[in-house]
Amino acid sequence: MATPNHTGTSHSLFILLGIPGLEDQHTWISLPFFISYLVAVLGNSLLVFIIITERSLHEPMYLFLCMLAVADLILSTTTVPKALAIFWFHAGEISLDGCVTQIFFIHATFIAESGILLAMAFDRYVAICDPLHYSTVLSHTVIIKVGLAVVLRSFSVILPDVFLVKRLPFCRSNVLPHTYCEHMAVAKFACADIRVNVWYGLSVLLSTVVLDALLILVSYTLILNAVFRLPSRGARQKALGTCGSHLGVISMFYLPGIFTIITQRFGQHVPLHTHILLANVCMLAPPMLNPIIYGVKTRQIRERVVSTLSS
Repeated sequence: MATPNHTGTSHSLFILLGIPGLEDQHTWISLPFFISYLVAVLGNSLLVFIIITERSLHEPMYLFLCMLAVADLILSTTTVPKALAIFWFHAGEISLDGCVTQIFFIHATFIAESGILLAMAFDRYVAICDPLHYSTVLSHTVIIKVGLAVVLRSFSVILPDVFLVKRLPFCRSNVLPHTYCEHMAVAKFACADIRVNVWYGLSVLLSTVVLDALLILVSYTLILNAVFRLPSRGARQKALGTCGSHLGVISMFYLPGIFTIITQRFGQHVPLHTHILLANVCMLAPPMLNPIIYGVKTRQIRERVVSTLSS
């Protein structure tokens, strides 16, 4: 039960409803959530294990892929178990500190994934447009520095979110129509001015995810320009093949997010449960599909997976 509202009293406990309007369908909705999470955990864990243990895969592209798999594990584990607890056991209670912690890890990991995808696009750019300097430009030292930069950027831009949410007094409803805590979804329930939250959240989005997407677009414009200048058809097909899996992963990451933003900004007549389902697709689709896409598209990983599973 939600605690009653008291003017001047700031809530320290929130109730996550799951997917409003579809409460009677929660058991059925939980099945794709559970299957997606199971595939994400098994697939990404196997990917990390194979890349770490197979020395032939200690190349920049696979090391970045390993980082992406770790980020996928964190992102899915931060959101899906709580959603399943709501669907199965009606355990929607979450403390303010727990809510803020979830906000931090969700947003920090999402921005980290965007940064890793940008690093992977740069890797493909160097491999195709400047192959003679590939090992020099993307040495193991550089890869470590890139990984640290991605983590530091994510933590530094999202850490203020913790303080921006913690400073707010929550004296309205403490019932959140969602499966997880999201910055603006929580801030809207505050009985205070949240313009700082709105503008900071927008600036973070523009300076990280949107900027990364634009740089990836520039990278692939240069890559495709270089690929179609290759003299032989076989060379073009091979070059496009190495980029195919990465483009698929990029699509799975950015497209659901774009649809979610569009429906939030312009879909005032879209039912609330549709908004919540789209937001969950952003958390479920990339972690589940990334290892599948790379497993199918990348011969070295595919062969190593078969060898590992058959041994």
